[in-house]
Amino acid sequence: MIYSMTGFGKSILQLPSKKVTVEVKSLNSKNLDVNARIPSLYREKEGDIRRLLSKSLERGKIDLSIYIEQTEEEQSTRINELLVRNYIGQLKQINDGIEEDYLSIAMRLPDVLKTEREELDIEEWEGVTATIEDAVKGLTEFRLEEGKFLEADLILRIETIEKLLDEVIALDEERLVLVRERLRKAISELTVTVDENRFEQELIYYLEKLDITEEKTRLTNHLDYFKKEMKTQLSNGKKLGFISQEIGREINTIGSKANFAPMQNLVVQMKDELEKIKEQLLNIL
Repeated sequence: MIYSMTGFGKSILQLPSKKVTVEVKSLNSKNLDVNARIPSLYREKEGDIRRLLSKSLERGKIDLSIYIEQTEEEQSTRINELLVRNYIGQLKQINDGIEEDYLSIAMRLPDVLKTEREELDIEEWEGVTATIEDAVKGLTEFRLEEGKFLEADLILRIETIEKLLDEVIALDEERLVLVRERLRKAISELTVTVDENRFEQELIYYLEKLDITEEKTRLTNHLDYFKKEMKTQLSNGKKLGFISQEIGREINTIGSKANFAPMQNLVVQMKDELEKIKEQLLNIL
């Protein structure tokens, strides 16, 4: 099963006096990188939020945003009545009989208005936590849907490499015959006498150097392993990356041993498909 590292999830919590919106999105990253934009009311819970995200999302560049929208008028600023009365009393004491609006003067003096800091309600936080989990679930579902497209593309490219490998195998016998004939022709053009037995020994040694039987077998096994790993329950882009490196190693060895233009052309096509696979693997969880 393949999961993409790219995804988006959103969930909304409606409270009596406010609406809390949670958005979470992810992009490619080798490790987990969390960037959280949290209102000051929930800042004390940032550690819990990060633990929740790291447990659920594993890898990726994660951006979490929590927005609070007040749906009812909430009075957090209050008048310090005791202080206002005290100011008015002092103003009256120092007044020399001149009529003054003591209240308007007192209201302009320091600390008359006080802002009460809202305390985090436990039930509200439980609701916010559930909303975050719901947004993460939406992101995970998004990742799975994106992963299906990636999986289909990867299978197509792996099967293309397999078909090209079949063509390489079909050309192998012809390649060895042509290599043998080319060497014999080169020897025949020499103006020296050649020991046929020694020539056959050297030819066998040379052809063994060009033999790609082991590479064909290993490449087939790596391609099968790659497809098998994609079908497991866990999405492991890193492991698929390691397998792709082994696939590339066998393809390169076949290319270096080919010594035959039609086969080298097939190797170039396999390399091209493998590069596209590696690009896609960067986006797999």
